[in-house]
Amino acid sequence: MADVLLLSGSDVRAVFDLPAAIASQRAAFGALGRREARLAPRLLLDGPEGDVAFCYVSRLPGTGAVARFGSVNPGNAARGLPTVAALVTVQDPADGRPIAIIEGEAVTTLRTSAASAVAADHLAAPDSSRLAVVGCGVQGRAHVPAMAAVRPIGRVALACRHPDTCTAAAELSDELGTPVERAASVREAVEGAQIVVTATTSVEPVVLGAWLAPGCTVLSVGSFAPDRTEVDDEVLTRAASVVVDDVPTALEHAGPVVAAVRAGHLSPEEVRPLGPIVAGLAAGRRAPGDIVFYNSVGVGVQDTAAASVIVERAREAGVGRHVEL
Repeated sequence: MADVLLLSGSDVRAVFDLPAAIASQRAAFGALGRREARLAPRLLLDGPEGDVAFCYVSRLPGTGAVARFGSVNPGNAARGLPTVAALVTVQDPADGRPIAIIEGEAVTTLRTSAASAVAADHLAAPDSSRLAVVGCGVQGRAHVPAMAAVRPIGRVALACRHPDTCTAAAELSDELGTPVERAASVREAVEGAQIVVTATTSVEPVVLGAWLAPGCTVLSVGSFAPDRTEVDDEVLTRAASVVVDDVPTALEHAGPVVAAVRAGHLSPEEVRPLGPIVAGLAAGRRAPGDIVFYNSVGVGVQDTAAASVIVERAREAGVGRHVEL
């Protein structure tokens, strides 16, 4: 019988904050860049109405294997439910027994925005202060404080599908004490921004390369599958650097990258991994006026790093519930 620690979403939020999440993602991508991590191929399974089930498995030095299984269900927004649902399971590094099962949506929210913060810290211009976020769901909201943790953000423009009724901008302003504008359109939000985050599940481009100012860094977190394309081809052709969380995974799953390679506008050899940049083995931004595009599809080492911190902190704090399986 295995003694397994069960951690709910509220348990995760009690022990895992943004600074801890950012530190975990620096560790994850640093290990990936130094080739210390083990990363299994990412699995996607299509479903009805644009639903996608996914599975990641990975290991970091000193950890057991960690698996994340879940789904992205765009239709859940209309149902008042989170669009991402997942469970994270953690194995003992010595004997492989399960030691923890963690509610995955809370993990996803922080580890995804924290990974974007790590990417922005290495790719965005140091003085970037104007942020545009496209998408006002859980990830869009989470990315505002994440970007503010690594750059001196002074202006935030939030664009969503229903700007007349969206309350996210006002709520974020109250929460962060920083003015957050509700943009009338995506273009209005993006033009003049120094950092652009796309956090949608769109299958059509929502950001066009023609709108981008010189020196802009675009971070796409919703282009996680071949049919999800939040930016148009011009974003990639204008970019001096196209950076991804993992090159083999991105060439198969990152919608804008897959489309640009297929069209012959991007060579696979031009796609750069984030890991060596975080590890200090490769340069990030090369020139102040460069446009940089970062596409995150999500990889297993992010969950392994996050889960390791969560389990350690939960044990120290006495958080969660133990069950025998």
